[in-house]
Amino acid sequence: MTEPDRSPARRGPLVLGPMLRYVGETDATVWLETSGPGVATVHADGREWRAPTFSVKGHHYALVVVDGLEPGGDWSYAVSIDGASVWPEPDSPFPAPRIRTIDRGRPTRLLFGSCRTTVPHDRKGHRTNGVDALRTLALALARGEEEWPDLVAFLGDQVYADETSEAMREFIAARRSLDEPPGEEIKDYEEYAHLYGLAWGDDANRWLLSTVPSCMIFDDHDIRDDWNTSWTWHEEINRTPWWHERLMGGLSSYWVYQHIGNLSPAQLADDEIYARVIAGGEAGDDDGVGELDLTEAVFDLARRSDRHPEVYRWSFRRDLGDSRLVVVDSRAARVLEPQHRSMLDPDEMRWLDEQLTGDVEHLLIGTSLPFMLPPGLHDLEAIDEVLATGTRGKLVAQVAEKARQSIDLEHWAAFNDGFVEVFDMVMEVARGERGRAPATVVFLSGDVHNSYVAEVVDARTRHGATSRVIQAVCSPIRNPMPRAIRVMMSAFARGLVRPMRFVAERSKRVPDPAYPWVVTDGPWFDNCLAELTVQGRDLSIVWRGGEVRDGDDAHPVLTTVSSVRLPTG
Repeated sequence: MTEPDRSPARRGPLVLGPMLRYVGETDATVWLETSGPGVATVHADGREWRAPTFSVKGHHYALVVVDGLEPGGDWSYAVSIDGASVWPEPDSPFPAPRIRTIDRGRPTRLLFGSCRTTVPHDRKGHRTNGVDALRTLALALARGEEEWPDLVAFLGDQVYADETSEAMREFIAARRSLDEPPGEEIKDYEEYAHLYGLAWGDDANRWLLSTVPSCMIFDDHDIRDDWNTSWTWHEEINRTPWWHERLMGGLSSYWVYQHIGNLSPAQLADDEIYARVIAGGEAGDDDGVGELDLTEAVFDLARRSDRHPEVYRWSFRRDLGDSRLVVVDSRAARVLEPQHRSMLDPDEMRWLDEQLTGDVEHLLIGTSLPFMLPPGLHDLEAIDEVLATGTRGKLVAQVAEKARQSIDLEHWAAFNDGFVEVFDMVMEVARGERGRAPATVVFLSGDVHNSYVAEVVDARTRHGATSRVIQAVCSPIRNPMPRAIRVMMSAFARGLVRPMRFVAERSKRVPDPAYPWVVTDGPWFDNCLAELTVQGRDLSIVWRGGEVRDGDDAHPVLTTVSSVRLPTG
């Protein structure tokens, strides 16, 4: 892979994208980054849709709303900037990008996964980081070997701000000394902008993102490992001299590069920041001369949302015809007070409560962190949370806090109050107490660098549920564990089940899960991207990876890592 050249002299009018983001029944949005102020135009079906650029920290962006489309339609599209054609590129080996609107009669095909590092797609990169499952799928789609997905859901760690590639380090070193904090990690918005360019600039992945709709939610590495793990972590990181600039750059760039593409046109109009872009365009200021600078507004939003998470919602919802996807922010909206920890603050919990209803065939809940961990790990995290509050003394609390940060004991189990509340909501849906019960309620997650399936035990007979309640995990897309650690982690998870249950059952402070579950499939540790396919009231999930054959590193072939069928009867 040749790293994309983002220098002003070489990049042309189109710096990054276009990316097909939101797609509904009658509308869509197309995101792009440009090299200067201007007007972006999407051409499709003999029509045009235009949007002026806006700027943040000297970078220029546009989000074009494509509306008035027919449900279930399929159109090729092109993009121009100030009248000059920029996409598709001349002599591109890839098919023309397309916009396919939602068809309620078409079974949903949803891709999901998390954790994707950015290194070259060559022999060295494959040796250190494995084959990129996303790029492998892109090549297979381009060759017509795979059926077209309706959406790809990226469930965290789209970029690694704390584990940078050689190309990223070269860019950083050209700006500042790597000996100064935060060293080789991302420091500010400018470095984040370059990081996104590296992550999405490869030709095959860039084409895929231009033609398959996507939605995204952050996890810790998008900002920093262990982000918002605990109050102690929060206090420690805020004492560093570089953290504030890093966080502001991370949240601001996330709003630009990831979040606004999650929103429907109606939600964009209601967004407190993006409404300014729309108002500017409606006022006729779309000639690029008076480009709207959103720097102050976006950075102010980042400051406010960090201090008071309730002021802005990063969670969102996508309706897919036969399915509903609710994507939950399980990082920024946490309650961290030691005596009252929850993955979601009260405002976020109320919003989720409103989204978790029935009257849909399949309810999908996207959360970067697995809701149902392997049972032994769940108990370990729940026990650690109790010990960290000081129930066994200050020294034990310090050890528990150190363990929480060093081995990532900070999933839903480590925020038990919120875990219990959300599980009760889900089981009410599964019992048909919030509308007609779906066939399945499925948590879609990543983060843990292995993939597996878990399910609530005897949901019908023990809990009166008519829905299957399932956890499906796909991680990593490209960031595998070393083989020795895979073996250790697999044995560790299995070996923890009995001793952790023994300890938990004898502790008054560690509650027994009201709805026990078991791991039914996995774990597997390959780089992979999962595909969930609706088959009426049934589901199937296939995890696919990539394999280099005959030494052709540039053209890996798609392989099946595992597959699971989930009939509902």
